Amino acid sequence: MAKKIKHEEHENHERWLVSYADFITLLFAFFVVMYSISSVNEGKFRTVSESIQAALRPVVSHPAADVHFNLGDYKSSLIPTLSLKMQFVRRIEEVLNKLNKDVQAKESVVITEVDRGVMVTIADSLLFESGRAEIRQEALPVLAGLAEVLAVNTSVKEVRVQGHTDNVPIRSTLFPSNWELSATRAAMVARMLTELYRIQPEQVSAVGYAEFHALADNLTPENRAKNRRVELLVLTKDQDRPL
Repeated sequence: MAKKIKHEEHENHERWLVSYADFITLLFAFFVVMYSISSVNEGKFRTVSESIQAALRPVVSHPAADVHFNLGDYKSSLIPTLSLKMQFVRRIEEVLNKLNKDVQAKESVVITEVDRGVMVTIADSLLFESGRAEIRQEALPVLAGLAEVLAVNTSVKEVRVQGHTDNVPIRSTLFPSNWELSATRAAMVARMLTELYRIQPEQVSAVGYAEFHALADNLTPENRAKNRRVELLVLTKDQDRPL
């Protein structure tokens, strides 16, 4: 019987090549992925590069243009224009500020803008004694200042002097009622403006309203004092025209 001979298996020494090939393939795939991720957008890169260069570049100012700028050429458009009424109010306020030593004079004059012009209200306590129409010496500086403003202001069209009283009746030889008292007081102020301070008589008128144009009720002494007044209604030629 023939004897079986056992053949030894041949050992494969090149199996590592398979693992090596797999490793090389994986490594190649890894670098391909990395390269695709790290691809640079040329447009974005240029933008970032220019921004960095601009930030690091020293700032150099351009030489100023050799042009002479005169503020006076544009001053009229830069400064707000004042209306005639506002100008008149400012001038009267300046006059009153000069009377800072006379507190009563400053507190007895009120200036307000109205539709037709400017209203200057003077308390009768500054102008007259109670029940009388002779103008007090203390009122002369105020009337002189007002006349000065009126005389130099060419926009003044008319000055209406309006006399007012409270509702307390008066019955005297000179003034049978408040009508006569208010009218006489207004006429005295008008005469002072025209005869003493040279305001054109054609521009001045006088009227008395007695107690019938009251500012407040006559129930208290304070309110009655408000109603006893002389008003100068200054009408301008063109109320809305700016200076």
